[in-house]
Amino acid sequence: QLRELSAEEIAVIEADRKAWNDASATRKLADIKKIRLQKLQETDYLANSDVTMPDNIKTWRQSLRDIPQDYSEDKYDDLLARDSDGKLTHTVWEKP
Repeated sequence: QLRELSAEEIAVIEADRKAWNDASATRKLADIKKIRLQKLQETDYLANSDVTMPDNIKTWRQSLRDIPQDYSEDKYDDLLARDSDGKLTHTVWEKP
């Protein structure tokens, strides 16, 4: 059986919704950092002492580490954009 929400219940729901929306950038940045870590781990083997890491890979890895300082919240959606196959579309993710 349905019932009307009280003013207190509505206030709690609205506060929860606001807190969720306010934390959107934090959630997106966490997703970005998770993807970044995966990309870095894919080339970690090149950092071994017996392997010479190409300069273009060094530069690319540094650009991944610089994402939090180089991209503001208004760019997070661009960084997380995917094509119809689910692949990330932003050029920062493309390994040279």
